[in-house]
Amino acid sequence: MSEEKQNEQMLEETAENSENQNDELEKLQADYDELKDAYLRANAEFENIKKRMEKEKISATIYANESFAKDLLDVVDALEAAINVEASDEISLKIKEGVQNTLDLLLKKLEKHMVKAIDANGEFDPNLHEAIFHVESAEHESGYIVQLLQKGYMMNDRVIRSAKVSVAK
Repeated sequence: MSEEKQNEQMLEETAENSENQNDELEKLQADYDELKDAYLRANAEFENIKKRMEKEKISATIYANESFAKDLLDVVDALEAAINVEASDEISLKIKEGVQNTLDLLLKKLEKHMVKAIDANGEFDPNLHEAIFHVESAEHESGYIVQLLQKGYMMNDRVIRSAKVSVAK
């Protein structure tokens, strides 16, 4: 073989090798980009799950006593009913005073745990109030609360019992 042909053949082989290497490099780059994208997506998904779990943990901590607080509302109702009973003799008045003190203490403890009564004055809000019935009222505008039938309560920003009210037509 002549030297010129050998050089030509070597150039072709070198060009072929270079082309093969470029193809292989492009394939490796595409694989790398695909794996990098998959990694970034998996990492982002992991971070989202972590944030969601943290929010759920905080929410669970905040509202852990919601069911217990809701059960205590029946006790509050019973104590309030006892206070509204007419008392005329000294013993009855002392008992009524004791019930009032017990109610005040219970309400303070509930408030300490972020349970508070819902305001039932003013305009009807379906997120906070439950309209039991509608009444004609010359004193109130339409859509305003006329009477509170049962107190409602919230724990933090969540309604645990809607206030039951009558609403002006």
